[in-house]
Amino acid sequence: MDTKLGLASIGHVALKVADIDRSLEFYRDRLGFAEMMRLNQDDGSLWLVYLRITDTQFLELFPGGQGSRAPDRDATAINHFCLECDDLDATAARLRDIGVQLTVEPKLGLDGNRQCWIEDPDGNRIEFMQMSPDSMQAEAIRRLRGA
Repeated sequence: MDTKLGLASIGHVALKVADIDRSLEFYRDRLGFAEMMRLNQDDGSLWLVYLRITDTQFLELFPGGQGSRAPDRDATAINHFCLECDDLDATAARLRDIGVQLTVEPKLGLDGNRQCWIEDPDGNRIEFMQMSPDSMQAEAIRRLRGA
């Protein structure tokens, strides 16, 4: 990123989850995010589990979430997080193969990228996106790089 703050990327997304075992079964066991470490509180109880998305991007899961479901899509909160993939059709097929229901089937988004959507066990929305060379984001990146 080219900012005055010297930022390079998003390092992690943190989610408060209602049931840590259910969330680990989903993210670690089904989606394949490797567990990197666990941190405990002073009393020995679990504080968070750190999962790998890429070598430099992670998902933190904090147990003890209140309520049974994430806020709906129009609530003031983080709306969703997006994971970029190289081949959306292959990603969608793999999600189906591992028993993850797509809430939105692969489609072309208004930005010119292909996308599909799922929800985690707490109702957090996750977008999978294949960036198109003709998308609005790709065009913006070319402008930033002076290409």
